[in-house]
Amino acid sequence: MIALDSDLPEEGLARLAEAVDGLWEGDALAAEILLVSEEEIRALNARERGVDAVTDVLSFPSMEGIKGAPILAEEHGEELDENGNVFLGSVVICEKRAREQAEEYGHSFERELWYLAVHGLLHCLGYDHMNEEEKREMREKEEYVMQKLDLGRGS
Repeated sequence: MIALDSDLPEEGLARLAEAVDGLWEGDALAAEILLVSEEEIRALNARERGVDAVTDVLSFPSMEGIKGAPILAEEHGEELDENGNVFLGSVVICEKRAREQAEEYGHSFERELWYLAVHGLLHCLGYDHMNEEEKREMREKEEYVMQKLDLGRGS
């Protein structure tokens, strides 16, 4: 299971935690999901990635090379939170950009917001989309989780 710390609605966080359960082997995980302004995400993007632009979502994984490998507290002791969960990382979402994209793509803000959270969490789990094979694998995981959230395409 994954414990999510966020200012997003509790019910949605519980559904998300249940939907991503099973995407990794190992111990319980923790992650945080933050909603920020355009100014905040632009500053983070510039500082962390050298890109001075607003973006929709940024992920800050706490571990590398974990995709497909068991995530065990005994191996990641420096990443444990106060409850003994392995801290996976942080996901930062620009709420305004999410609203704009929902309108642009013709679906609900709820779908866009949770899609960005899923996308960010998958990055924290080691998934990426730098080449076609990685992109396909990550998109399959995103679609799987979004279906479990009952927020598939068209929602």
